[in-house]
Amino acid sequence: MERRRFLASTAMLGAGVLVSKYAAALPAEFPVVRVAASKRNFTSKAVEAAIKEFKTKVKDKELGWLFENCFPNTLDTTVTFKQKNGRPDTYVITGDIDAMWLRDSSAQVWPYFSLIKKDPALQQLIAGIINRQAENILRDPYANAFYDSPDKVGEWKDDITDMKPGLHERKWEIDSLCYPIRLAYNYWKLTGDVKPFNETWKTSVQTILKTFKEQQRKDGDGPYSFQRKTAWATDGVPMNGFGYPVKPVGLICSTFRPSDDATVYSFLIPSNFFAVTSLNQAAEMVTQISKDNTLAADLTALASEVDQALKQHAVIDHPMYGKIYAFEVNGFGSYNLMDDANVPSLLSLPYLGAVKNTDPVYVNTRKMLLSENNPFFFKGTAGEGIGGPHVGKDMIWPMSIIMRALTSNDDQEIKQCIQLLKTTHAGTGFMHESFHKNDVKKFTRSWFAWTNTLFGELLWETYLSKPQLLQS
Repeated sequence: MERRRFLASTAMLGAGVLVSKYAAALPAEFPVVRVAASKRNFTSKAVEAAIKEFKTKVKDKELGWLFENCFPNTLDTTVTFKQKNGRPDTYVITGDIDAMWLRDSSAQVWPYFSLIKKDPALQQLIAGIINRQAENILRDPYANAFYDSPDKVGEWKDDITDMKPGLHERKWEIDSLCYPIRLAYNYWKLTGDVKPFNETWKTSVQTILKTFKEQQRKDGDGPYSFQRKTAWATDGVPMNGFGYPVKPVGLICSTFRPSDDATVYSFLIPSNFFAVTSLNQAAEMVTQISKDNTLAADLTALASEVDQALKQHAVIDHPMYGKIYAFEVNGFGSYNLMDDANVPSLLSLPYLGAVKNTDPVYVNTRKMLLSENNPFFFKGTAGEGIGGPHVGKDMIWPMSIIMRALTSNDDQEIKQCIQLLKTTHAGTGFMHESFHKNDVKKFTRSWFAWTNTLFGELLWETYLSKPQLLQS
C-alpha cells in the first residue's frame, strides 16, 4: 500500500510493556468517536446486537468503548453495497486508501462470519464481495488492488508492468488469490448458499490455478514482471522485474509479501502454506457445487505438490530453536529468517488453518518470532510486537499483537495482549497500522479498517470463549 507519514494524536500517558498503566488514568467516560449512525455506510442488526451485549456484559468500560468503535469499522466506513445485474455487489476500501485489495476486503469482513446467519443483509453484503472479487480476479489475477470503476486509470505512472484500467496496483502476491477462496469457502460452509458460485466464480478458480502454476516457474520466469521508479527499495523488484532466481522445486513464487513489499527470496513460505489450504478448499467446492471432478483433481494435485515441497524446503535447523519454518527460500538452499506482521505471516499460520498451533515446528518457530532473534520483533517502553520493512524499524503493528493472541493457547498471554492493545490506541479509540515501540503518539494510518475489525474479532471471540480474560 502507499507509504503513509506518521500521524500524531492527542496527548498520551505512558504505558508499560504488556501491562497497562494507561487504563487507570483514563476518564470514566469516553468520547464518541464512532461515525454517526446517519453517516454509516452499512448497519448490521447482528453486529449492533453484539456490541450491545459486549458492552453490557464486559465490565471493562474501555474495552467496551474500543469494541464499539473498532468491530463495526469496516461496515461503518468502508463498504459500498448495491445490486448489479440482479446480484449483490460490494466494493470495500481499506480505509484511507480508496481501492479494494483482494486480501484486505476478505479479511475486513471475516470477523463478522459468526453473525451472518443471524443477519440476511450482512450475508448478502459478503456475497457481494465474493461476486466482486471473482470479477476482479478475471480482470487481472496478478493485480492486488482494484478501483470501483473498471475504467479508472491507476496513479502509479512510473510502474513498469502490464497495467490496465481499473487496477489500483499490480503487485503479484499469492495471498491475493487465497483470501477470496477462504472467504467463499467459509461463506458456503456457514450458509449453504451457492448462488455466488456461478460460471464466473468457477472461471476465477480456474484462473487462480493457472496463475499459481505459472508462478511455480517451471517453464521460465512466466508472464509477470514488475518494476517501479522509486527510492523505496521494497517497492522495486530486481533482475528486470522478475526477482532473484529460484530453483523450480514445486513451490509458488510471490513477487510481493502481503505487506506489498517485495520478497527477497520469491518462495514466500507463509503464503505457500496458505495456498495449500486454499487449493484444497477450492477443490472441495468445485466438486460439490460445480460437479467438476477434473478441475478438483488438478487443484488437489497442485496442493499436494506444494505441500510436499514445503516439507522439503520450508524447514531449517536453527542452532537455538531446533527445526523452524523459514520465512522465504529460493530452492537453492538459501533462506530468510524473519516474520512480517501482515497476514499471512508465520505467526498467523494457525489462524489461517494452515498448521495447528501445537505443531512442534510451529511452536519452535513462534518462540523465535517473538524474540529479538526475529529482526522485525521490536520491544520498547510502549509495547512489544512484530513489525516489518513496510513502515520501518521500531514500528510495532497491532495486527501482530492481535495475531499473537488469536494463535495462543496461553490465557495469560491472551490477556496480556489485550491489555497491551488497550494502551496503544493513543487516545483515539481505534487501532492503527503501526506505532513506535517507545511512543504510541507516533503511529501510521489513523483509518485502517482491517486492524480495527480484527481487534473486534479478538475481543468478541474472547468474550464468547474466555470472558474472564476481559475483566480488568
